[in-house]
Amino acid sequence: MTLAPAPANTGIRFRRMDLEDKPEVEARVENVSLTNRSTTIAKGHVKVQTVEHILAALAGAQIDNAVVELDANEPPIADGSAREYCRLIQQAGAVQQSERRECYRVTAPIELTQGETTMAIFPHDGFKITCTSADKGGRFTQQYTLDVTPESWLKELSHARTFCFYEEIEYLIKHGLIKGGSLENAVVIRDDAVLTTEPLRYREEFVRHKMLDIIGDLSLLGRPIQGHVIAVRPSHASNCELARLVQAQMRKPIETMQTFTPPPVAEKDKPAAGHAGGGSPGKETEQIVRDGATLDNMQVMKVLPHRYPFLMVDKVTKIEGNRVVAVKNVTINEPYFQGHFPGHPIMPGVLQLEAIAQVAGILMLRQAENFGKIAYFMSAESVKWRKPVRPGDVLVIDVELTKSRGKIGKAKGTCLVDGEIVSEADVTFMLVDR
Repeated sequence: MTLAPAPANTGIRFRRMDLEDKPEVEARVENVSLTNRSTTIAKGHVKVQTVEHILAALAGAQIDNAVVELDANEPPIADGSAREYCRLIQQAGAVQQSERRECYRVTAPIELTQGETTMAIFPHDGFKITCTSADKGGRFTQQYTLDVTPESWLKELSHARTFCFYEEIEYLIKHGLIKGGSLENAVVIRDDAVLTTEPLRYREEFVRHKMLDIIGDLSLLGRPIQGHVIAVRPSHASNCELARLVQAQMRKPIETMQTFTPPPVAEKDKPAAGHAGGGSPGKETEQIVRDGATLDNMQVMKVLPHRYPFLMVDKVTKIEGNRVVAVKNVTINEPYFQGHFPGHPIMPGVLQLEAIAQVAGILMLRQAENFGKIAYFMSAESVKWRKPVRPGDVLVIDVELTKSRGKIGKAKGTCLVDGEIVSEADVTFMLVDR
């Protein structure tokens, strides 16, 4: 096996050097084909078995992009832990790449039960695992918890070896089906005896190896994860199923956004840049959306794709670093006043929220790499509506970008009338191509 560097955003790939054309299989949960005693990934007829240990070593070292070259259908087992892989990674060293590292933070609890296995993951600021391991008879029950960092991974988990119960592999041994397995690369439990060529490396080596497997299998998400995993008698099957459930949670905002998003406009149908219909922001956008600038209505429409009756920004009065202040003149001619409410016109709170999202979009779209994209509103938190907004009011929208990672942005926005706060919210949005 050879570990080779890879460009940013390519993830971890396994390359079969022993096969014609050197086919690759991406380390993604979509490619998992078998989870019986180990994790196998496959693409067509090309497969790679027992990927969890090398994946755990790469994830533990926070290596996001690498090519794993193999001359067989699985990595060398070494001593049954990730120790040798970690030594190689440390010797080679890592290079920081220019792209942002996009972690996924679990937003709501996820739980699953498979037979005697129970797993869950909860929102958490870091990556934490609490695991309980035991056989069907309750022998060698162990429990361990750890906040996983590169340092704690290397010291507390990476040395834990594969273990198995003799009765589980007795048939395989008698029929010569695991000739590569020995006490050199696994710990075997027979009855109440622990068979090993050396003393246990940790008091809780069995459960720590289960945690090592969890790290490797969850890395098949393709992104670092923030959450607290709680596992009771986990398996590769349950680990990969948890990864699929997390992936579904990751995709939910995107799928919701796509449901309410019109299909992309074909290139031939797009209006020319700078025309009244709106065009792709380019160098002109870069020049107008700059610190100290103000934008009139026509310039706003060169940045934002929204049009009547859904453009909630009349002009931008201030651009300062990660902060933008804009204005919306609320007139009796707004179409929503016909029904909200007859005889008592009030600007809907959700449209104030939309105004915050649109101004936040201006902040993201000022970055050169985001020119030509659209900012789609994904979610809102800490929303408060304090006072009604009526015809004749001048709505001042003050928004500060608090986080920007890849295509996802977060911002804190406040709407004011005559210097008094009428609404506020923290919004999240995603950039997509037009």
